[in-house]
Amino acid sequence: MYYIITYDIAKPKRLVKTLKLLRQYLFWMQNSVFEGELTEKKFAELKMNLKKIIKKDEDSVIFYKIRTKSVVSRSILGITKNDDIYIL
Repeated sequence: MYYIITYDIAKPKRLVKTLKLLRQYLFWMQNSVFEGELTEKKFAELKMNLKKIIKKDEDSVIFYKIRTKSVVSRSILGITKNDDIYIL
């Protein structure tokens, strides 16, 4: 599955931890936005690890699940934060 994940984290310490975790699984697209392919198992693992970092009463993480990237149409207005060069 293809995922787009956005987040709003209240405290800088948790923000850094969230950012580092998401970089292990997905590609950074711009501030607070990641996307990429994940298996159901990897997604469950990521979600479990996020639950250990965030505080549900202060933070927000939104998951968009899409069958395939080919059905996503993306356009950018303004500068590109990440130029789609994926280096792992």
